[in-house]
Amino acid sequence: MIVVELAFTPDDRRLAARPAHRERLAALHKQGRLLAAGPLADDSGALLVFTTDEETLTRIMAEDPYYTTPGVTVVSQRSWNPVVGP
Repeated sequence: MIVVELAFTPDDRRLAARPAHRERLAALHKQGRLLAAGPLADDSGALLVFTTDEETLTRIMAEDPYYTTPGVTVVSQRSWNPVVGP
């Protein structure tokens, strides 16, 4: 699994891009490529847990303009080995 952490600023362009981004996330979840995703409680960022390899994730992120939209910063992208969970 790969965990992606995002940081947000209150830029209207981010908010405008969010509905299409969430549609993509729903499709990735349905395909089994995304385990979970959502904003932090204070809306300062988000966490996404992908169930795919690095190469596929690179392609997924390149196809979704949200990750390069003003107001969105990819803070980290790290492999994760959960001990408990699916």
